[in-house]
Amino acid sequence: MISTKSARLVIHVLLILFGIVWIYPFVWMVFSSLKTNQEFLTSGTALIPEEFQWENYTNAWHTANFSGYFLNTIIFTVATVVIVIFLSALTGYALGRIDFPGKKIIMICVVAIMFIPKGYTIIPLFKLVSNMGLSDSILGIIVAEASGAHVLFILMFASFFANLPKSIEEAAEIDGAGFLTVFSKVMLPLSMPIVATTAIMQFIWTWSSFLVPLVLTISKPELRTLAVGMQSFVQTYAVDFSGMAAGATISLLPVMIIFIIMQRYFIEGVAGAVKS
Repeated sequence: MISTKSARLVIHVLLILFGIVWIYPFVWMVFSSLKTNQEFLTSGTALIPEEFQWENYTNAWHTANFSGYFLNTIIFTVATVVIVIFLSALTGYALGRIDFPGKKIIMICVVAIMFIPKGYTIIPLFKLVSNMGLSDSILGIIVAEASGAHVLFILMFASFFANLPKSIEEAAEIDGAGFLTVFSKVMLPLSMPIVATTAIMQFIWTWSSFLVPLVLTISKPELRTLAVGMQSFVQTYAVDFSGMAAGATISLLPVMIIFIIMQRYFIEGVAGAVKS
């Protein structure tokens, strides 16, 4: 019989090996961003470059305009995350705490929307943004990305709010608090683990969003985000692969830093939603 200690050791070794295999593509990309284009194409899976080409990052930041794309992405991502959190929390609160006619039908419709691919809605979304007079603007991209059902987040908030005791709301209502006051001053602060989970997941999705920013910035390249800006490295007859790797590294680092910093809140939020 294998002892518990030996079994744990074997599991840890296997997990470490799996982790190395899992992160190798990212490590390879980082080192590839420091190679020449020729070395990138001929070095295969080798990591260490013959000579570190730090100018790849300078070219990506200035020549490929990643400095502008980075600022666009920050504005686009932060604004979208704030809107999504507010709308998802408010919708989840209504579905989780309030009984009204047709509630089950609305829940079914919300869940059904989950199965509609986002690509199928891009044309009506583009038309809607244009009719609102928001085309060729960062606000239009934000509105387009923040729109949609965000079903996962709504269900997480609804599940969390549905399991909170009624006495919390009743105490606030006795003190004269209205619907929005109860929601913003009492219920929303209690749901901070879900808010943190929503913020992290939506941040990652929005930061790497490609389709919506691509369609809505076709006629205005200066509004591109980092994901769309990767096209700058693709020319008609050549591709700057090492520059693209540098751009991808610049794009991914903020996401990894945010996730590392907030992973505890992410785990707490998921655990709280499942437990609820």
